[in-house]
Amino acid sequence: MPLALLALAVGAFGIGTTEFVMMGLLPDVADDLHVSIPTAGHLVSAYALGVVIGAPLLAAVTARMSRRTVLIGLMVLFVVGNALSAFAPDHHWLLAARFLSGLPHGAFFGVGAVVATTMVAPERRARSVSLMFLGLTVANIAGVPVATLMGQHLGWRATFLGVSAIGVAAIASLALLIPHDHTHAPASGLRGELAALRSLPVWLALGTTVAGFGALFAAYSYITPILTDSAGYAETSVTLLLALFGVGATIGNLLGGRLADHAMRRTLFGGLASLVAVLALFPVLMSAQWSAALGVALLGTAAFVTGSPLQLMVMEKASAAPSLASSANQAAFNLANAGGAWIGGLALAAGFGTTSPATAGAALAVLGIAVAGTAYGVDRRSTGVGRERVVASGIPAETEPVRH
Repeated sequence: MPLALLALAVGAFGIGTTEFVMMGLLPDVADDLHVSIPTAGHLVSAYALGVVIGAPLLAAVTARMSRRTVLIGLMVLFVVGNALSAFAPDHHWLLAARFLSGLPHGAFFGVGAVVATTMVAPERRARSVSLMFLGLTVANIAGVPVATLMGQHLGWRATFLGVSAIGVAAIASLALLIPHDHTHAPASGLRGELAALRSLPVWLALGTTVAGFGALFAAYSYITPILTDSAGYAETSVTLLLALFGVGATIGNLLGGRLADHAMRRTLFGGLASLVAVLALFPVLMSAQWSAALGVALLGTAAFVTGSPLQLMVMEKASAAPSLASSANQAAFNLANAGGAWIGGLALAAGFGTTSPATAGAALAVLGIAVAGTAYGVDRRSTGVGRERVVASGIPAETEPVRH
């Protein structure tokens, strides 16, 4: 694997840290800015909104630019957004800064995934994507806990200055390690990229992401009350357990990348089926502390096995617009975050019990399997080919990309 993937992983580490650290800093931010915790919670939503809007928008407007230049520019925007967060004078300015920080998130992962796959042999493309995402999963193990501790001891503004420093390191890494010859802009430009998205297989792939990761966030959004109320853990132990989730996610991410290079579709179905099983067993797993810890790790593993195959499937189905489609998949991931949390909350509000969000998540994972199955059926009818292979263009796929 080329060293250039390290530069992408550093950027992913910074992005993952700033995305999730706000959850741990909400009480400190609310107290310092004299707002309620629910009001401070809008800072999480502002970041997610920035991701959803920025992912397709920035990928589209930069369609003709060198992808290397785009990646560096996105990280510059990331540094600016986090630096502005550190110096925000009040809640409204911080809200705007968090939105700005979220804008480059999806486009960076989207364009980065395309660049990563161009630097390796076709049979290693899924692994190259998983190594880029390794920065995101490691952020949950090390970046978020360290940044949270920094915020609690030095003030929350120091956290965002620290994240800005990570962004500067990522810019330097991208400039030094990303080669120019693997980052040419597509000849089709913006119009060609937008046209390539007018395809049912693309939207079915995006729908699989929304349902599959919505299943994860239906449970993960309420993991703290699940662990304290059902498994009997003290709140002080939750941070360590969330790091355990990050360990599971890292294992699942690397495993999914390796397996998807051999059988992308089977890896996707296997990951979704594993997610159904883990979420369905959550009420049992949460009955004891040792099994609850195991369940948290298994949840991360099962969910992130699907990360690389989902990213590659979207890129395959929109082979003429890989950057835009890959970025749109990141927007779908954040829609899954919001939608999964909402559905899990409905289950709790209905009085179905503390672990009911996991049960709702299992239902969403079943829906993800159904959408993925529909996509597979559409592929078979469109091409008449059902076996997995690597196409001549170098995009790992079960079938030739469908062009409309």
